[in-house]
Formats: sequence, C-alpha cells, structure tokens
Amino acid sequence: MAAAEKVKSIIAEQLGIKAEEVTPEASFIDDLGADSLDTVELVMALEEEFGVEIPDEDAEKITTVGDAIKYIEEKGTKK
Repeated sequence: MAAAEKVKSIIAEQLGIKAEEVTPEASFIDDLGADSLDTVELVMALEEEFGVEIPDEDAEKITTVGDAIKYIEEKGTKK
C-alpha cells in the first residue's frame, strides 16, 4: 500500500469516518470533525505506523490530510 493510501486509512480509522471522506484538502478539525485530542492521537498513530518521530512544532503544521501525506512522504518510512 502506498504511503498516501496508508495515511488515509489510518486517518479514517482513527476518526471513525468513511475512507471516501478523507481527501487531501480535508482539514482534520474543520472538515473531519477532529478535536485537539484526535489530532494528537493521529500524529501518534502515524509515528507508530511509519517509524518516524514528528516533533510538536511539525505536528502543529499538519492540519490537513494532504499535510500529513506530504510529511510522511518527505520524512520517509521505515516500514
């Protein structure tokens, strides 16, 4: 599974939403109904799945699905 698809899958699973709702331009909070705790849990799930550490200052900049995909693709994956 490509990184982008895996990121979308994790987001859908973490937020309990349909995969079709997870589009690159979707904002976690504004479009997908996430709260601040959800976003922290999402970052932790992405870190665990992809074997990367996402510093708080970077995590604050990840506000959309596309941001998450871009970050994971740029930082690489260990798995």
